[in-house]
Amino acid sequence: MWDLFKAELLRFRAWAGAYATVHLIVLGFMSRLVDLAQQPSLVYAVIGCIYVVTGLLLGLYQMGGYRRPNAWLNLLHRPLPHWHVAIALFGAGAVLLAAAILLPLLVIVGWQESMTARVVDMRHFVLTLSGLLVALCGYLSGGYAMLADKRYSACALILLVLLYFSNATGVGAVAIQLLALAWLAMMIRFAFKPDLAAPPRSVAGTVATTLPLQMGLWFVLLLAGFGIEFLWIMQGSHPNNMAIPTPGSTKQANNAEGKDLLRAGLVGSDSGEAPLWREQAAISEVFTFGPQLDALPVRHELTNLAPMEFDDDARRVRWVFSHDSMRFEGYDIATRRAAGMLGADGDGAFASPVLPGPEGALLSGGTVYQYDSDARIALPRARLPADEVVTGFQRIGERVALLSNRALYFYDGQELLNGDGVLTPRQRVSLPGRIGNLTRIDAMELLDGYLVSFTFTGGSHNGDGVPYQQVLRIDGSNVSTPVARRELLHAGGAAYFYNSWYPSPLLYAAQTSLVNLFAGYAPGRDINRPPVPRGAMAIAAALMLLSLLGAIWHVRRTALPLAARIAWVAACGLLSVPALLSLWLLYPASEQLHDVPVAQPAMA
Repeated sequence: MWDLFKAELLRFRAWAGAYATVHLIVLGFMSRLVDLAQQPSLVYAVIGCIYVVTGLLLGLYQMGGYRRPNAWLNLLHRPLPHWHVAIALFGAGAVLLAAAILLPLLVIVGWQESMTARVVDMRHFVLTLSGLLVALCGYLSGGYAMLADKRYSACALILLVLLYFSNATGVGAVAIQLLALAWLAMMIRFAFKPDLAAPPRSVAGTVATTLPLQMGLWFVLLLAGFGIEFLWIMQGSHPNNMAIPTPGSTKQANNAEGKDLLRAGLVGSDSGEAPLWREQAAISEVFTFGPQLDALPVRHELTNLAPMEFDDDARRVRWVFSHDSMRFEGYDIATRRAAGMLGADGDGAFASPVLPGPEGALLSGGTVYQYDSDARIALPRARLPADEVVTGFQRIGERVALLSNRALYFYDGQELLNGDGVLTPRQRVSLPGRIGNLTRIDAMELLDGYLVSFTFTGGSHNGDGVPYQQVLRIDGSNVSTPVARRELLHAGGAAYFYNSWYPSPLLYAAQTSLVNLFAGYAPGRDINRPPVPRGAMAIAAALMLLSLLGAIWHVRRTALPLAARIAWVAACGLLSVPALLSLWLLYPASEQLHDVPVAQPAMA
């Protein structure tokens, strides 16, 4: 086993050394241009994809060479258990990936920590480990793709899809990566056998292979739905791609100008002032804004929603937020030397990570801070109740609008500019819906308050919300009165909105739970999902019944034992179409020999 491990290291050592050298040079060059620790999440996602592809190619090439019949027989014809051989081969690959990916990352992070004034937190060291883990996941996925039967070998890739779409943060993200790596290792364990074309025979092996396969097939069905929709768009008949949007539709509401949307929302109003407001909206300035933060920064998260830094142009200092100290750490832009620390209202630590916002604001959980360059201090200017967080902050005319996940606040803009104390809101109105469904707010100033339109169309395209527009009047006494409500149209029905749900309701629920495992609160996911309509439930029930009948027909054509047949029939009835497809891929119909009539010699 040890000799096989060393031989595999020697086989790829030159490639690993070359990759590590190029990797270190690229990271060093990038670190001279930008601060790699303060890039948005998209940059980290692209780098992570490169690591995944690196591991995937290594797994495909390494196992592709051994998979050939003669090489495979020679490999397994050793006085070692098969899983010992697998540990030697894949252990060597893991060491090579660590040398090529982890070591250069640690060198760059260590250099930035010890040789520069840039902020390096513990989360950045954990991020280097995360880079290795995603590469190992890609590596095991590539190895499984070579070892398993080609009918279902691609199912391991669904775990890579899970890593990409997971909403876990911080240590939770590492936990998800470790879970995916452990599951892939289990799949490799059962695929590493003499007869590579044989399906898994044990219960554990069947479960380890079947669950990713079924989830992968559900994802393929989802992509097929997207493909059909793209063809629909290319034909020019898609309801959301019409040259002129349908009147009263979500498409029209999302693209309309503020004054037009406000006037449309007042059409069905019973208020006696509605005609006057409609005329006023045509000539007045209507301010349009909406949620700016779909997610909130979480302490010790591995990536950044946005760079957590801002520049003090007067002092030529760049302030960078540190998750370890929960304060801003500054360095001189010209000399690159440390320039002190900036806390909350002095030297205090911020309660939650801070994102620079518009109007020189610093957004931290439920508090808005304002940076004072002369005093080098961050002063709290607006505080929300304990159960609210900031999701938007924008100037509208003489006022400043602060949007939380529960309410909309209006503040005096002059007080924000000229004062230094905590502002008192002039008006507050509770949101007439969930923040995750809110797409836009349109406000028009009245003599004694505001006329505000809330448009809730988010998530309505996939059944995560019912689209509507709500118009409220907010008077000078901070009393909000509903003026009008308009239900918006959305072309399509159950077959369109729930095309990701009815192919397998249980798998849909499972993937939702997996994607949100170890994830914190996010305003963008705070939605009001309506009950599934009867039309979608009828489609799901019909597909489950057809899958059940299809499984009964198919298992009779296989060599599965009775207990396995019963289990598969039950699984297809519960998990629907993906389970039936996985049954067909794992256990194709057995060949049956039929009696062939033999020609008799003719009698003389």
